[in-house]
Amino acid sequence: MFATGVAIVTAHTAAGQRVGLTISSFNALSLQPPLVLWSLGCASSSLAAFGAVAHYAVNVLTAGQAALAERFATRGIDRWAGVDAADGVGGAPLLAGAAATFECANLRRHDAGDHVLFIGAVERCTHRAGAAPLLYHGGRFYTDSPLGA
Repeated sequence: MFATGVAIVTAHTAAGQRVGLTISSFNALSLQPPLVLWSLGCASSSLAAFGAVAHYAVNVLTAGQAALAERFATRGIDRWAGVDAADGVGGAPLLAGAAATFECANLRRHDAGDHVLFIGAVERCTHRAGAAPLLYHGGRFYTDSPLGA
């Protein structure tokens, strides 16, 4: 019952395959040095891929990207079919239209219960001023927020 933003973490494996998944567990960890934190379940089929990459990107989604969030949360499909993305720092894919992107070196992993915490050293960050956020609460996406009302 905690409202969060929604993001998609993306990377390229050593074999050149694009990987990505939807997360709602993303936080700023430190301003000096700039570090971010996100978590991934130990049972995730993406754990080995993200554990092995040198760089990844956290793409913070806008209100208009709920379908993209659902796509990258769905198993057994080609998540990248028709997705507009360009490679950023370290080759991590940056999703077109994201509210913000954090391009990170995969600094550390920490086992924590049934999840693994990933700590990323932010190498570049960009944002779109005025972009409305995609929110997640109680198992639903919210695209029309009364923030500031």
